[in-house]
Amino acid sequence: MKRRVAILISGRGSNMAALIEAASASDFPAEIVVVISNRADAGGLERAKAGGIPTVVIESKPFGKDRAAFEAVLQAALDQHGVELICLGGFMRLFTAEFVQRWFGRMLNIHPSLLPSFPGLDPQGQALRAGVKISGATVHFVIPETDAGPILMQGAVAVADDDTAETLAERILKVEHRIYPDALRLLASGRARLEGDICKKSANANPDGTLISPTAG
Repeated sequence: MKRRVAILISGRGSNMAALIEAASASDFPAEIVVVISNRADAGGLERAKAGGIPTVVIESKPFGKDRAAFEAVLQAALDQHGVELICLGGFMRLFTAEFVQRWFGRMLNIHPSLLPSFPGLDPQGQALRAGVKISGATVHFVIPETDAGPILMQGAVAVADDDTAETLAERILKVEHRIYPDALRLLASGRARLEGDICKKSANANPDGTLISPTAG
């Protein structure tokens, strides 16, 4: 039985599109049953509709700072579609601790850095200012703290000397599109488990994988 997944977006939904494409495969252990946006003008809504995915708009602006009221409407939509897992895809709305706890272990987010390094805004710029040689993306379980939570999967890219925040972000985005579907596959298939603050996998798909940058040759 495929796990029922909602994707929450606020913008263009590029990671959403990657998840929808992956879930279209017959052997993928999850199905995208709804895309929910807190903005009616989110570009990802049309992309979802084009992929045959039902969409729901719950404008967050009228709720102001009343997160609980917004989440009550959101939860009703999730219940209506029988959602079991949530993937955040550029969803620009903070949750209450109560909502996060309700979905703990069942809600994923992706961030364009190798967490716990460079959380928050402008992670690519943070990475360049720190002079790191490797950056990347992280899929993690959502907890009340922003860009934190047990790490499910990471993907890395080398940082070039002439990189800008924009060029680095472009390369990291390609990694995001690769690892987010793989992370959802792990979770939906039951091959990822939480042990306290650590996420462990029943099998390591790439036990000998290394990335060293820059090379000495």
